[in-house]
Amino acid sequence: MLYPLFQYLDGLDIPGMGVFRYISFRSGLALILSLFISTIIGRRIISRLQKMQIGEIVRNLGLEGQMSKKGTPTMGGIIIIISILIPCLLVARLDNIYIILMLVTTVWLGAIGFLDDYMKLKYHNKEGLHGKFKIFGQVGLGLIVGVTLYLSPDVVIRENITVQHDDTMEVQYMPENIKSTQTTIPFVKNNNFDYADLVPFLGEHAQMAGWIIFILVTIFVVTAVSNAANLTDGLDGLATGSSAIIGVALAILAYLSGHIAYASYLNIMYIPGTAELVVFSCAFIGATIGFLWYNAFPAQVFMGDTGSLTLGGIIAVFAVIIHKELLIPLLCGIFLIEALSVLMQVSYFKYTKHRYGEGRRIFKMTPLHHHFQKSGEGVDAVWKKPFAPIPESKIVIRFWIVGIILAVLTLVTLKIR
Repeated sequence: MLYPLFQYLDGLDIPGMGVFRYISFRSGLALILSLFISTIIGRRIISRLQKMQIGEIVRNLGLEGQMSKKGTPTMGGIIIIISILIPCLLVARLDNIYIILMLVTTVWLGAIGFLDDYMKLKYHNKEGLHGKFKIFGQVGLGLIVGVTLYLSPDVVIRENITVQHDDTMEVQYMPENIKSTQTTIPFVKNNNFDYADLVPFLGEHAQMAGWIIFILVTIFVVTAVSNAANLTDGLDGLATGSSAIIGVALAILAYLSGHIAYASYLNIMYIPGTAELVVFSCAFIGATIGFLWYNAFPAQVFMGDTGSLTLGGIIAVFAVIIHKELLIPLLCGIFLIEALSVLMQVSYFKYTKHRYGEGRRIFKMTPLHHHFQKSGEGVDAVWKKPFAPIPESKIVIRFWIVGIILAVLTLVTLKIR
């Protein structure tokens, strides 16, 4: 909203008004605003939730300190959503298709998560919104994002090519922007991968088929990452801090992809317009860090599905927009191992129950972070030695450290070929 105003004032030659043209200035402003909003309104929202008796429903699973969380206000994801939306509406360019998609993602998944939390509290159970309805909403968002990226004339890339000159190589860009299903694939020399290459036998229809594959990949990524973030939200500050770390990496990737000089240096595709996403990512980082002020151990508020589904969806759509969705398994490694631990546990339990008549487990408890909280001897003789529980705060910090390492490795992949 403020960008057109400052642009108009700059046209009147008013000193200092031109500063709004710079993404670095607006990104810093978005970060400060989101931090300020999340910390200031956070206390008010928490107090309101307490008065409304909107407290977490806790089942006794035998975890240390678990029952002390009972009654802690939930649905705190509202704080994150507000702290993202307000700065973006104020300082981002609202005519940018990528910003529009990120705002739609935030509101869409925030609404689904809010409805889920509301139903849990209304009916006093942990089930909430039926799983199929959540999946339907996530698939719907993935479809909207994928189709929009296909149809919008503003969604283009400029392909990078490498030209050999004797002993040196020069990165050049094609003269025109094109619509393409290319994405970045790590650890290979020419790290541009086109989904259309999966169906070369379709000939002239391969490009259209590539877009269909891209839309299906987008749906899968949005659904998988948002659910994985939801599973990660089990310890105080775990999902919040992990998301903030991922947000920093995504901001760097967006800036590099949207700046032709840096993209040329790194030999990656140039994506016009994605630099504006740095403004959104800074609001995202500020909102998560500000929320962490209240969500760190011992938590004064939980984000609930209102926050966790939104955070995961934002990360997924952001990665798809900047053509880095194939880096998600590395960048979002914490989310991945949490989801895989649940999948492995459930699959192994069902398999052993069918084969031996008795279900067996790989981990003491899933998602994985709960495994480290559980005391006693191992499950089904997999963990044979006694296992002392690790304090919750230490588990969270160790997961953050792993997340930082994974984020750095993700950025390094741009140069490791």
